[in-house]
Amino acid sequence: MTHAPFPILRALPVALAFLLLALFPAFGGGYETDLAMKIMILAIFAMSLELLVGQAGLVCFGHAAFFGIGAYTVTLLTPASGPASLWLVAPASLAAAALYALAVGALSLRTRGVYFIMITLAFAQMAYFVFHDTPLGGGSDGIYLDFPPDASIGGWRPFDLGSGHTLYYATLASLVGVFGLLATVLRSRFGRALAGIRVNEQRMRATGFPTYGYKLAAFVLSATLAGLAGFLHALKDGYVNPELLSWHHSGAVLLMIILGGLGHLRGAMLGALAFTMLQEAFQSDALLGDFARHWQLPLGLTIIAFVALLPRGLIGATLRGARQ
Repeated sequence: MTHAPFPILRALPVALAFLLLALFPAFGGGYETDLAMKIMILAIFAMSLELLVGQAGLVCFGHAAFFGIGAYTVTLLTPASGPASLWLVAPASLAAAALYALAVGALSLRTRGVYFIMITLAFAQMAYFVFHDTPLGGGSDGIYLDFPPDASIGGWRPFDLGSGHTLYYATLASLVGVFGLLATVLRSRFGRALAGIRVNEQRMRATGFPTYGYKLAAFVLSATLAGLAGFLHALKDGYVNPELLSWHHSGAVLLMIILGGLGHLRGAMLGALAFTMLQEAFQSDALLGDFARHWQLPLGLTIIAFVALLPRGLIGATLRGARQ
């Protein structure tokens, strides 16, 4: 009996998941559709960090800074009187995250291990306090995005992000695009160089690879994609606050990729789904009653149990099941 090639088997569940997401608004209610959009945005955020942690071996504990900068940029560039151009604010949000990452990475990548973790955390906290303690970002109250960006081109509007499920499908298109981009990158010479750096950076330098440049490029690309996730988050909620840049948010996305399974883009998406659904379940008064106010406790215990029982993450369990 002839078996399908393994790459096809790996791609089929992802393709089916994207197809299900495309059909979801047809049978999902408003709350469910909004939750699906939240999961897709977090999946983009998680895949951006997976590029650093799972592929390059760079544990960044300040990744939320790039997410928050992307979210704040579109909000700050949108005037109070009307919508800003999508073709201005979208590139600006990604560029702002990328430029901050270039500065942070240029300095932090000269360190290793726990020092790299602490420096990225320090830079993230600096960005957090800029928005929290100054009028720039509205202080701790945050600021509202009153108008979604306008997609008009010379008077012609190909789509309206404020109507129907347009933003949902724009988020889905971004998710598919990010997955395809990172899958291509990881199969390229660049991606294989990152894998080599993760395993043995000294040997890669000895063979002539400029490892610092590779790591900086990965850092900036990762931050740019995190900025895209932040941009979409601002459009979805219409509101941003400094907590988007907090270390709690950085820790949450790190938990997502660990829960899903390091080293796999599919694991990052699966981790974002699992983390969000666990969070929703433990915050539900219908399920836990008054104990839902203490949802962090059961969530933490559940993640500890998952990590202990599934050291390779949820994706490791699915791969093992597929082989059996």
